[in-house]
Amino acid sequence: MAVRILYFAWVREQIGVAEEDVNLPATVETVGALIEWLSARSERHAEALASRERLRAAVDEAFVPLSAPIAGAREIAIFPPVTGG
Repeated sequence: MAVRILYFAWVREQIGVAEEDVNLPATVETVGALIEWLSARSERHAEALASRERLRAAVDEAFVPLSAPIAGAREIAIFPPVTGG
């Protein structure tokens, strides 16, 4: 499955790219599994995505928990918690 991954804030800074297009294996079925898979891509990915409790996600612009399925997703965003001001 082809999907665009977007990174924001310090996640983007640590990985070194704002977005990437990836082809996911069929075994990657949830946001959490995606994060595990992405962590294996490089040391920078592993470091940026190491603290799962500090990550939030959106699938096709809708906020979701890391346990959310990603079947049919076109875009998945990964970012730190958002604070208001």
